[in-house]
Amino acid sequence: MSTRLRRHLTTPAVIATLLALLYVWVHARPLDSIEQRTLNPTYITDAVTQHLWLTSVSTVLVLVLALGGGILLTRPALRRLAPLVTGLANIGQAAPAIGLLVLLSLWWGIGFGTAVMGMVAYSVLPVLRNTIVGIQQVDAPVVDAARGLGMGSSAVLFRVELPLAVPVILAGIRTALVFNVGVGTLATFVNAGGLGDMIVNGIKLQRTPVLVTGAVLVASLALLIDWLGSVVEDRFRTR
Repeated sequence: MSTRLRRHLTTPAVIATLLALLYVWVHARPLDSIEQRTLNPTYITDAVTQHLWLTSVSTVLVLVLALGGGILLTRPALRRLAPLVTGLANIGQAAPAIGLLVLLSLWWGIGFGTAVMGMVAYSVLPVLRNTIVGIQQVDAPVVDAARGLGMGSSAVLFRVELPLAVPVILAGIRTALVFNVGVGTLATFVNAGGLGDMIVNGIKLQRTPVLVTGAVLVASLALLIDWLGSVVEDRFRTR
């Protein structure tokens, strides 16, 4: 078995082992009525689906805003604005996530939209920064050679700069995805659901199986998404 294949199989094996141990541990315990209601398959499936939906929507918005913004900020006309925009994105990431959600809820109220905007503000920086850095690090002689072959600005961007910057950009997207899974647990505080509901219910009701199940599911989801990102990143890097 090659080293790459062994590395790609390790994370799914760890996730499967973690979930199997959780299943055995929970079913070996005498659950009271509250724990049985919370740990039923329908409730868990709904919580995971809500969490994935929050993560997916916020990630799509991050990709649109950060990829588009990062490309524009590497063009000659807007290049001087790059430090200002990345500084503003830094503010969003430097602020505590729960504080950011509270401030957004004061302006827009609670709900799904507020949770998504908080997640976008918190995770836009890695993609924006890596897009700018990835394009800027393309060797100038390579770009000049492409222009010398008669390529226009769009052709240079899409056929030379972006393909060479893809590994760096993918690393930023992978980081943003893991951020989104973690910050998504705070969506429960603005009534947007997700796996944060299980964790908070476990704490409030002092039910350890509920708390542990929510935490393990969030960790497993983050590991799974990080693994998928690493597979895609590895594929593009080896081209």
